Amino acid sequence: MKIPFNSEQILINGKWQNAENNKTLDVINPSNGELLCKIGRGSFNDIDCAVVAAQDALNGVWGNYSAMERGRVITKIGEKILEYIDVLTELESLDVGKPTKQARADAIAMARYMEFYGGSADKVHGHTIPYMDGYTVFTLREPHGVTGHIIPWNYPMQITGRCVGGALAMGNTCVLKPAEDACLTALMFARIAEEAGLPKGVLNVVTGLGIEAGAALSSHPGIHHISFTGSVGIGKLIQKAAGNNIVPVTLELGGKSPQIIFDDADLDAALPFLVNGGIQNAGQTCSAGTRILIQRGVYEKVIKMMCSKISLLKVGSAIDDLDLGPLISPKQKIVVERYIAHGVESGLKIAAQGLISDDCPSAGCYVVPTLFRDVPPDHKLAQEEIFGPIQVAIPFDTEEEAVNLANGTEFGLVTGVWTRDGSRQLRIAKAIKAGQIFINNYGAGGGVELPFGGVGKSGFGREKGFEALYGFSVLKTIAAYHG
Repeated sequence: MKIPFNSEQILINGKWQNAENNKTLDVINPSNGELLCKIGRGSFNDIDCAVVAAQDALNGVWGNYSAMERGRVITKIGEKILEYIDVLTELESLDVGKPTKQARADAIAMARYMEFYGGSADKVHGHTIPYMDGYTVFTLREPHGVTGHIIPWNYPMQITGRCVGGALAMGNTCVLKPAEDACLTALMFARIAEEAGLPKGVLNVVTGLGIEAGAALSSHPGIHHISFTGSVGIGKLIQKAAGNNIVPVTLELGGKSPQIIFDDADLDAALPFLVNGGIQNAGQTCSAGTRILIQRGVYEKVIKMMCSKISLLKVGSAIDDLDLGPLISPKQKIVVERYIAHGVESGLKIAAQGLISDDCPSAGCYVVPTLFRDVPPDHKLAQEEIFGPIQVAIPFDTEEEAVNLANGTEFGLVTGVWTRDGSRQLRIAKAIKAGQIFINNYGAGGGVELPFGGVGKSGFGREKGFEALYGFSVLKTIAAYHG
């Protein structure tokens, strides 16, 4: 595929231009290790110009749009995304290695975010508050101002849609810094937004390195809110940088999410979720269900069922559209392979592994999906986020033990609970420390409408649904005395 635009250009104030320093970064296709294209290496000055442009748009045309008018533009962006779905799908597959069907699903999800937030832009209401005689008190929801968005490489389309869509719906203007490993669909999204009628300066996109453009964005005094999805380590740095300017942040960080299977679970219904919840996007998912907690009465049966499915999984290049594509980069491949090696060296038993297709390019970033069994709860593989298709199975006996195991990491993003016992479902859901609990399912089909975020080192704040709109706005209370 020939990239259908100049990927080296960034967008500032409606103008596509080279980075100020004319520097670029190589974009490597993870399926074959070949150079795909180059992107601009934005600098502090580029970020500064983008923030100024966003503020000008806020003070000008965008700030004068009604909520209804904002909603119409955002909805139009969603419609345009669907018109360009084939282009977006191919760009995502080439850029980050997603199998075609997964990349297409992400493009559809991005359009759905625009539809949801376009429709909700004029439906976030304030409240009247009963107060003392002589007063009328009410609240308004107003935009923060200029919002900064630092997007990860694992789901660039979905996460661009969910944070930019929500920010625009509430009247903010945006500066978007996509991950240097996954910029192409963000650049295409900006072009689609232009075509849909988004005024200049409302959305600015600066590509580049996290330590340069990302650091400049998170510390810029002209930014009024930051949303970040990524690692715990980088999240800490962004929070500190934003804190120097007393700027609120939404952090969606790592996870080590459990799926709990009780003796009475419908195992046939659970099986696809137990496997796919851990290997989707080659395991490069913050909410991946990689800790499989199994009650001892069905432990061996569940292991056998999972092994039969995992052993048939095939890994291949994105264009082959198999079960798994490559990891994002050689660096990530090394990280995941070291975890597998550590598991073997420490005496863990591999229960099952998938297969890498024979025709995979040798320079591709391929790792086989792997299930370890009988893993001690305090083992490194059961505690640390691997970000690869590696799952661990852990037995338990009692409900209390299951809860303690589920809560036994520093993360708290997602939990799956598999049981037919309605009372147990609610007890477990209330006892688990996590942002989302799925009962007899895992992921609920993505759920654009469902608030998403974590506790502990999984971060704070919520994206998706109406909760995101509250996070992208400031509550103002007005108390009018009239006697």
